Amino acid sequence: MAVLVIADHDNAHLRDTTHKTVTAARALSGDIDVLVLGQNCAAAAKEAAGIEGVRKVLTAESAGLDKMIAEAVEAVVLPLMDGYDAVLTPATSAGKNFAPRIAARLDTAPLTDVVEVVDASTFVRPIYAGNALETVQSNEAKKVITVRPTTFKAAGTGGSATVESIAGADAPKTTFVSEEMVKSDRPELGAAKIVVSGGRAMGSAEEFKAVIEPLADRLGAAVGASRAAVDAGYAPNDYQVGQTGKVVAPQLYIAIGISGAIQHLAGMKDSKVIVAINKDADAPIFQVADYGWVADYKTAVPELMKALG
Repeated sequence: MAVLVIADHDNAHLRDTTHKTVTAARALSGDIDVLVLGQNCAAAAKEAAGIEGVRKVLTAESAGLDKMIAEAVEAVVLPLMDGYDAVLTPATSAGKNFAPRIAARLDTAPLTDVVEVVDASTFVRPIYAGNALETVQSNEAKKVITVRPTTFKAAGTGGSATVESIAGADAPKTTFVSEEMVKSDRPELGAAKIVVSGGRAMGSAEEFKAVIEPLADRLGAAVGASRAAVDAGYAPNDYQVGQTGKVVAPQLYIAIGISGAIQHLAGMKDSKVIVAINKDADAPIFQVADYGWVADYKTAVPELMKALG
């Protein structure tokens, strides 16, 4: 079985989601190639060549691929699929955008948010906002799979794959207009080892910033937020943790003023240690928390900051 993994990177560096997707690909028991799409992405391709278990790295460059426009990605991947039985990509916003398009063109049903690869045709994925897991079997000749990286260990390094350039592509009917990037010295939310999240109880964007960000900075943590906090304008969209936001699994997750709606729990309940601070003793967040502190965050967070020194 030949497997193609579409890399997640910023042109200069691979994200660890790529290493974790390679781990998922290994369970399919076949030759693994990595496709690096972007612009000026030689550094990322070189890094991909060092992943253990990778046979070959393919690189394609264009302006459309730099922004991972779905039509451009599809134009590169489809001709390659004659030589592959499956294509895997991390379940990032980009992956969720282009994977369905590739699946449609291949006339196959995509397998989304896979959390376990049982064998080459059997997969486990969450349903009902993560409250249940279903095991599915696919007899499709070509498989298109998005992988939830938080459930897989990162593949090691030490490989020596060859790097080969192939033709890039652009999207003739789609153009990139603009993007707004939030620059921060804090760790990236999806890869952070510690996450401090705030909820609707913050009451305002000013309060969110005054309470959540200093604690995150003290711990060297990323900042997260519930959907309610984001919808209320307390935090930007890229802070959102949950089923319709980012799925995280840090070593430590601190939830402050978050009640614990199903939508939010689906995005963070795989965290190794969960600490919840909420004045409502019956809040659902306490059902998944390892440590619960029933208190008003206005007194609890200052006490925590003082204890941290």
